[in-house]
Amino acid sequence: MKKYASKYLPLIIGTACALGVFLGSSLDFSDSSESLFTSNPKKEKLNRLIDYIDYEYVDEVNTDSIVDVTVNNILKNLDPHSTYIPKQNYEEVAENMKGDFVGIGISFYKINDTIAVIRPLPDSPSEMAGIEAGDRILYANGIPLFNQEITNDSLMHILKGEINSTVDLKVHRQGQKKLLDIKVERSLIPIKSVDAAYMLNSKLGYVKVNRFAETTYDEFEKAIKKLLKEGASELVLDLRDNGGGYLDEAVKIADEFLQKNTLVLFTKNKNGNIEKTFATKKGRFENSKIYVLINENSASASEIVAGALQDNDVGTIVGRRSYGKGLVQREMELGDGSAVRLTVARYYTPTGRSIQKPYTNGNKAYHREYQNRYRNGELVHKDSITVNDSLKYTTPKGKIVYGGGGIIPDVFVPKDINQQKESLTYMLRGGVMDRFIFNELEKDRKFYNQLSLEEFSKEDIVTENTVQEFIDYLRQFNYDYKTGTYKSLLKQYLKATMAEQLFGSNAFEKIVNQNDAMIQKVLQLDEKATNN
Repeated sequence: MKKYASKYLPLIIGTACALGVFLGSSLDFSDSSESLFTSNPKKEKLNRLIDYIDYEYVDEVNTDSIVDVTVNNILKNLDPHSTYIPKQNYEEVAENMKGDFVGIGISFYKINDTIAVIRPLPDSPSEMAGIEAGDRILYANGIPLFNQEITNDSLMHILKGEINSTVDLKVHRQGQKKLLDIKVERSLIPIKSVDAAYMLNSKLGYVKVNRFAETTYDEFEKAIKKLLKEGASELVLDLRDNGGGYLDEAVKIADEFLQKNTLVLFTKNKNGNIEKTFATKKGRFENSKIYVLINENSASASEIVAGALQDNDVGTIVGRRSYGKGLVQREMELGDGSAVRLTVARYYTPTGRSIQKPYTNGNKAYHREYQNRYRNGELVHKDSITVNDSLKYTTPKGKIVYGGGGIIPDVFVPKDINQQKESLTYMLRGGVMDRFIFNELEKDRKFYNQLSLEEFSKEDIVTENTVQEFIDYLRQFNYDYKTGTYKSLLKQYLKATMAEQLFGSNAFEKIVNQNDAMIQKVLQLDEKATNN
């Protein structure tokens, strides 16, 4: 073998390794992989080069890290949504989309190196075993969890396990002199994708879906059954900030609103093969008023639902132009525990429009497109939305809709023009209040734990003094955002965060949504429609 020295050798090695992995036999196309790469001379050449590097190259080369970096670079040159999932991240990613995991069912903080329970999840093994909010878990199966440098990953490994296996906990509870011995049997713990389901008025139900995972439709079905029992004859489906997920789950939800044999969407692959998806006979809200809330962060599966309804003249889409993702990915294992989500098709709404926004200027420009929307004013004024007349489509009832970049709502609701307030609201939704509220609850855990939701709602739980204490709490982190100007907003979120820690996300959303601009617009539209 000839020997060469070159300053470009690391780049050549990285690219060759990545191509070898990407094109090698470990790529798993579920239907035609064997025939696709059989006797491929390019594959054989690259595999041989990898062997040369492994066995002959003068220095030790960490080919795993080189491959990871370079595979990502290869995928970035394809489209913005083809992604690589490294082996170390795969389990977490898969678990999140699966919709459940095996564990004991608690949300917790590490406070002073101790595991403090925020709350046991509803109907979880922990709740049934008697774990309470505020408990400190000191031991699990004899392993001390306090004063230890235990990472969150290690802790999760200790608390998770095989289904129906048990973990023996020793728990300190406020007011108890002795540690409590609590045995918990592990079971499947859902990762919720439906954040809230409650009645806005006597007939209008509200459901918020945060993503489309394997269990989303089951959660959604349970939510609407509950609302139907409470008298819901109309529905608000909140898909704001929902970045998408599994296409099949989105189709099932759209099916709830569409008549049998109605086209939901169709996909087209590189060979021009078209696959159409139609609604089935089931559907609890096929003849009801439907309002779908979207914003600039509603993407992919969320846009499938909104587009299917809009193109079939069903319901009313309320909000701002959606993200604009019309590409379909399929997950393919790479044989070493990693995987790639590769774009394999485009999807089209029933009128035939693609809502995928352009990505010809590269991924960086693609992901910064939100800034363009902000600069051109379309987040505040509907007239500022740029449309392409060559991508104009007409629904069965004659409504004009456009392709080329997201779903334009039927009824526009602007963002708050006060950017400081908008940023503050975004921050508060991000959980900055959580630890402050936990400490507040710790002051009288016995009182708070015995409150019912009805009692909590009536009580003036969050006072002006509480708001000021939170402002002072932020100052210790050198945080100055003129929060004092927005004391009413802070009070609302403080109470919502406290409600979430005591009662769950449904209570949080119900409080946060008070005076929400899009929901207020829906109530106005619904009242007007009722009176006409």
